[in-house]
Amino acid sequence: MKESDFERHNEEVRQVWQAYREGKPIRVPVIFGINVRFTMWLPEANPRKITFEQYFSAPQIMLERQIEHIHWVRHNIPQDAEMGLPKDGWHVWVDFQNVYEAAWFGCEIRFYPDQVPDVVPMLNDDNKRMLFDKGLPAPFESGLMKRNWEFYEHFKRQQEKGFEMFGKPIASVTPCGLGTDGPMTVCCNIRGATQFVTDLVEDTEYALQLLDFVTTAIIKRIKTYRKHLGLPEKAKPWGFADDSIELISTEMYRELIYPFHKRMVDELAEPDAPISIHLCGDVQRHLVFLRDNLRVRSIDTGFPIDLGKARRDLGPEVELLGGPSVVLLRYGKPEQVREETIKILRSGVMEGGKFILREGNNLAPFTPLENLWAMYETAKEYGPL
Repeated sequence: MKESDFERHNEEVRQVWQAYREGKPIRVPVIFGINVRFTMWLPEANPRKITFEQYFSAPQIMLERQIEHIHWVRHNIPQDAEMGLPKDGWHVWVDFQNVYEAAWFGCEIRFYPDQVPDVVPMLNDDNKRMLFDKGLPAPFESGLMKRNWEFYEHFKRQQEKGFEMFGKPIASVTPCGLGTDGPMTVCCNIRGATQFVTDLVEDTEYALQLLDFVTTAIIKRIKTYRKHLGLPEKAKPWGFADDSIELISTEMYRELIYPFHKRMVDELAEPDAPISIHLCGDVQRHLVFLRDNLRVRSIDTGFPIDLGKARRDLGPEVELLGGPSVVLLRYGKPEQVREETIKILRSGVMEGGKFILREGNNLAPFTPLENLWAMYETAKEYGPL
């Protein structure tokens, strides 16, 4: 695309989001969830072939690789986001992917060829009370969070020194750790998913004690970081994730996990704040309960979710995000993507205008760009309200 094309695109995007925020959408907005893994194996976006192990090990490498990624996305991915070079500069963040919380508690990070990093569960049946004996992890010093703040300070110094890439400076810097992947998901990471779900049934007292420990630590960390950064103690709005609740029934969620979600919402969000939640996987059965009991007013879905049914169940006031599966986008043909996009847009999910079309959920590396164009152009054709 030429610079003039970017300008036209960006003006259209501005109008789309302004209308959406005002509650008078002109068409369904389209976004894609993309992080650095999407471009890690693209030579044109990662010419130095930086690995995740290098990315996690040196702050300057993380900074430069992240900006390379953002630059490539802004020049290649069609979506309702600003394209081309940013006017104000690069918005960067310390990015330890989805391992940062478990690694904060002490899990070992492992790097695998051609994969994102993962952690090794640290609590087995012989040492499962180890964390209780050690006490809550320190927000700034324990595990990976010590490195988080070292990277953050390096990014800030580079910003102050006027560091530039592609002719643009750093506009803002954010540490990781201000959000959470959710207490159940963290427990599954540090104990092992199979073992922790077994604990919920066979050793419920221990499972609840671990959930309490993890939830207390998450709340303390977020509050401490907010205070350090001069942010309000309670947010409005606020959102979190907890993908692992797809593993349990709604009855089990209500009895065992919901009290910890409610505690996070009470302590980290304003009393009347609308709550957003990200949930990958088959969580259809949980959606109404979340709306009615956690003030959830925005749900970022994954796969598989029947978005038409979700709209009928939740009504027009809950914002929904979702769309074609990442498997279809990765391996399907443009016509198949078009057909699935039309099916979703005709499902009734657009009723009320609070729907954002996106992939379900987080684009896989090597997803063909023609499939993304097919989804975006189809949304423009079938998404006007």
